[in-house]
Amino acid sequence: MKSHVRNARKALDERLGPFRRNAPRVPSRGWIRAIRDVLGMSTAQLGKRVNKRKQSVEDWEKAEADGSIQLKTLRQAADALECSLVYALVPKTSLTDAVESRARKIALGDLKRVAHTMKLEAQGTDDADLEERIEEYVRDKLKDRDIWNET
Repeated sequence: MKSHVRNARKALDERLGPFRRNAPRVPSRGWIRAIRDVLGMSTAQLGKRVNKRKQSVEDWEKAEADGSIQLKTLRQAADALECSLVYALVPKTSLTDAVESRARKIALGDLKRVAHTMKLEAQGTDDADLEERIEEYVRDKLKDRDIWNET
């Protein structure tokens, strides 16, 4: 694996770590509604701030609650509510762990096929050095982009 990719992955893991540990739960009715309500702002007042009808703001809130809102619309609402829109894809595990886990899974599958073939040919392999063989296979045979090919 190229060191610049590994370094970029590590840097992104560090930036996303706090989000993974402390990801805010989206309010059931969405952020627009939650923030608008606690500010004491009506849908008509928010609509006026974005030059939209009250019904448009209600549509935004419904779309956010059901997950169909567009980022452009969220930006408009955030600006009107004097908020920042924070957008991120936050991996459930670290990116490094995801790559290592996937590479290990592929290596183990490939090595098991080889071991099975060798057993059929009466050339069994020793399971004692399996971990070492997995690490060697990952290091020497797999490329990052290849681990995401579906098999």
